[in-house]
Amino acid sequence: MPREHRASDVEVVRDQLGREPTTRFEVVVRCPVGHPLVIRDEPLDVHGEPFPTTFWLTCPDAVKAVSRLEADGAIRRLNERFAEEADFGLGVERAHAEAAEERARMLPAAGAWGGVGGTRLGIKCLHAHYANHLAGGDDVVGAWVATQVEPIHPEHAIGERIAVVDQGTHSCRLLVVERTPDGALLELASDMVITKLGQGVDATGALDPEAVARNDRVFARYVRRARALGVRTVRVTATSAVRDATNRELYVASVRKHVETDPRVIDGAEEARLSFLGGTYGLSARDGPFLLVDIGGGSTEFVVGREPGRAERRISTQMGSVRLTERVITTDPPDPGELDQLRRSIAERLDEAELAVPEIHTARTFVAVSGTATTMQAVALGLDRYDAEQIHRTWLALTDAERVLADLARMTNAERAALPVMAPGRGDVIVAGGAVLVGAMRRFGIERALISETDILMGLAYDALGVG
Repeated sequence: MPREHRASDVEVVRDQLGREPTTRFEVVVRCPVGHPLVIRDEPLDVHGEPFPTTFWLTCPDAVKAVSRLEADGAIRRLNERFAEEADFGLGVERAHAEAAEERARMLPAAGAWGGVGGTRLGIKCLHAHYANHLAGGDDVVGAWVATQVEPIHPEHAIGERIAVVDQGTHSCRLLVVERTPDGALLELASDMVITKLGQGVDATGALDPEAVARNDRVFARYVRRARALGVRTVRVTATSAVRDATNRELYVASVRKHVETDPRVIDGAEEARLSFLGGTYGLSARDGPFLLVDIGGGSTEFVVGREPGRAERRISTQMGSVRLTERVITTDPPDPGELDQLRRSIAERLDEAELAVPEIHTARTFVAVSGTATTMQAVALGLDRYDAEQIHRTWLALTDAERVLADLARMTNAERAALPVMAPGRGDVIVAGGAVLVGAMRRFGIERALISETDILMGLAYDALGVG
């Protein structure tokens, strides 16, 4: 299921296409005027039939510009190049192979359905190639189309653009933003893929080369997407898994293949500060002091601050959804003994947080960030698809969190993965993550949590631009 989905996007894309979308999708690139530019379709349509076009160009201005190229005979000329120029032909074949791999990431069987737009050989649709290029595909045809049609909105003065990547234990996330003249941040691209980079790090102390390679493929596409959007510098920040690994140089080398600078590997205190900045910025100071909890794959941060965006006391604890799952849960679904051990392990880390940050008990507003918290709220709200707009800064009651956790703990991994709001790869660790959230709320007497879609990723963007 797509991670970053908004109900308002469905309405806009419906208007852009002039019909009802036939697949579930997420917006992966937006025009600088704010509307969707490229969507990523699920491999199966609403009837369960194959849908081979992964990336779809939706902005009407972009569609018209590319259509003019096609009407001028560009496809015929490009296919002549494909047949006559070896390097160009290899580039087209590489684009098809990479596109099939990207589709297979969502549904393994879909990798056999062809390449860009479902094409197996040559070039059939410039719209699909251009969309693939904008989405980060290694696409020589799409890159050529970009030189012919951009800028799509020439009336828009391009502001300062930055790209930040949050490399977590469980997921790799991208955010590309543009600073508008009034100082606001306009989202141009947002993405999250669960790559499980930190799988096994708790037990071995080292990154698995296969996990690094799996993460590398996602990161490479992120960098190409940022470049396609005119971003010169991609800032990469790595947290728990990389800082805990004895062989972090494997990850650093992977990053350096695609960008000019080393990733910034931050400690728990800095991770907590950035999470607090992203999770609380823009809230009213009247609602402070704030306690923010960020449940990651390898660590959980507890941060207190009297003002939004300004962390004062913080601690990073060695518990996270992946770490706890690997240590405690061996059955599917977890048996009662494992759930008891999970609660005891969490209680020990909560003791640690309470001693290090006694100001926890002074907080008026409890803010919860991370995929664990937002997914728990999506389940609690009964959403039939993940919708960030319906989740962001809504309240999750303790009683609802307890109910959701109990329901998830009774399910198998396959049943949790089948929930329409569950991101691929999160179902097997959501019970441990949810237990941290519920455990913290119970321990600190919190009756409701303010769930925030903005977290360390937005904190990284704010920090890079000197905001907050």
